[in-house]
Amino acid sequence: MESFAVIRADSATKVNTALLDLRRYGRMVFSDVPKYITADYADEILTEVLSTQLRNKCHSAAVVPLKTIPSVAIGKLSRIHPPAHIIIISPKYDVFEELKSEISSFPKFEVHKPVPLEESEQPVQEVIV
Repeated sequence: MESFAVIRADSATKVNTALLDLRRYGRMVFSDVPKYITADYADEILTEVLSTQLRNKCHSAAVVPLKTIPSVAIGKLSRIHPPAHIIIISPKYDVFEELKSEISSFPKFEVHKPVPLEESEQPVQEVIV
């Protein structure tokens, strides 16, 4: 485990999409399954790592251990645009050891791939003659 990604969002759906984006577009390698964390805890991590006041509280959050080196993860993150706020936690932060020791106690976050629309639910395309 090289780092953690803490994902903060308005909803669990956006957290789910952000996790999929980390893998699909960021090509990040998870060293374990994503885990739920409370929104308050995610907000607390953000204020500690960035040493700044919180602008907006989140409503859903998750953490995932990464095999990706922190500097590489940050570089990849800057090239994708997930629908959530993602913080990369490296060993240089005090909260890294806290997350490392507590990660096994957090409940598993079930990542679901988007379900394709049924054929009958496909958007109707207008035909111009």
